[in-house]
Amino acid sequence: MSQQGTSVKLYDRAGKQRQRRFREGEVPVAVYGLGKMGLPLAAVYAETTGNVTGVDIDETVVDRIEAGECPVANEPGLAPLTERLVEEGKLTATTDGQEAARDATVHVVIVPTEIRDGGTVDLRALESAVGTIATGLDPGDIVIVESTVPPGTTADVVAPTLAAESGLDRSAFGVAFCPERTASGRALEDVRGAYPKVVGGVDDESTAVAELLYEAVTANEVVPVSDATTAECVKVFEGVYRDVNIALANELATMADELGIDVREAIEVANGQPYCDIHAPGPGVGGHCIPYYPYFLISEYDTATPLMETARTVNDEMAAVTVDRLGQELAAEGTDLDGARVALLGVAYRPGVDETRAAPARRIDTLLQDRGAETVAVDPVCSDLSMLAATEIDMDDLPEQHLDAAILVTAHEAFGRLDWDEVAELLIDTRAVVDGSTVDGRVYTLGGS
Repeated sequence: MSQQGTSVKLYDRAGKQRQRRFREGEVPVAVYGLGKMGLPLAAVYAETTGNVTGVDIDETVVDRIEAGECPVANEPGLAPLTERLVEEGKLTATTDGQEAARDATVHVVIVPTEIRDGGTVDLRALESAVGTIATGLDPGDIVIVESTVPPGTTADVVAPTLAAESGLDRSAFGVAFCPERTASGRALEDVRGAYPKVVGGVDDESTAVAELLYEAVTANEVVPVSDATTAECVKVFEGVYRDVNIALANELATMADELGIDVREAIEVANGQPYCDIHAPGPGVGGHCIPYYPYFLISEYDTATPLMETARTVNDEMAAVTVDRLGQELAAEGTDLDGARVALLGVAYRPGVDETRAAPARRIDTLLQDRGAETVAVDPVCSDLSMLAATEIDMDDLPEQHLDAAILVTAHEAFGRLDWDEVAELLIDTRAVVDGSTVDGRVYTLGGS
């Protein structure tokens, strides 16, 4: 890597020496984005190096971190770690990204990539962060992108933008993509090394430096790949695989009534064969990852993607399948869905996580309202259900709601304490967690016999 006559802050030929300097805090790190994934990442960097500045545009987030508070809820261990790191001066936070960029040698970007209506990818947050970094980029710095992006973004957008806006020759700094492989509710565990860390640079030296850095950060294996685009594909492919696999499970589940079987039993036994790994069916796919990553390929490339598009359609339509099954079950009892009072149990996209983005319950609520049902919603984990038309109630108030039916959408642990006979005479169990033989009322299990 050309250094344009300037001494390089990070790169020299002695790898161990570089790691030592990194671990001892001689190499300042800036992490751009302090959200659900960004703050845990910044914290792990800080406990490794003791010299991290976190950057976020939200003043409230920055102020809370500077006060030793943790703005990210439901992440085991993150609050006390944040408090300790701030108290020890190992982690600071700021809204002044340009100052942080001037001071840092390692720049880590973990801002969200949004999907607009129609499936087009919105890179504005990434582009803003990259523009900020460029104002303080020095020869020898390295920029690492952890945000999930369409393949080709790091090489075709990030690296050229940094060169153009910093005025540096492209060979004067490193650029790599290192995908976050982190789930809400276990972020620290994941960042510290639950899975191998993938690294891929826009050139060989960028890959080597990224590998060196993450060998210090993670306790797991670091896997270098050919280039940044390959590393981007690794992350996107992981999400696409799960989306397509879940779509298969969901399509099989819709056949359960006609087949007269419990699809989950068949899937479990089929998965005993090592070449088979069918996922579990359910009322749809939620969260900030799986429902969106297919569009990083579908919308950004000209090649036809009928399988991915079909999978998206199948998974999105599971909310309608759930509502249709409810309507059929109510009709069998002589009750019309129009005018029925229905409870949604679980709004979060997965158990134990305060996250409702793309959660199936949101679509189910809309469809029920469209068909004239009155809905109430219960979620012991979610802090905000205002996105629903449903009336929010406490779990303890369910027996007093005079419900015609309930739909178990998300299998929160707390629901295991419910007396189903006191909730409603009809339960639609989309997760197969309720033993119908123990309930006097009717239980219809999505994908069950």
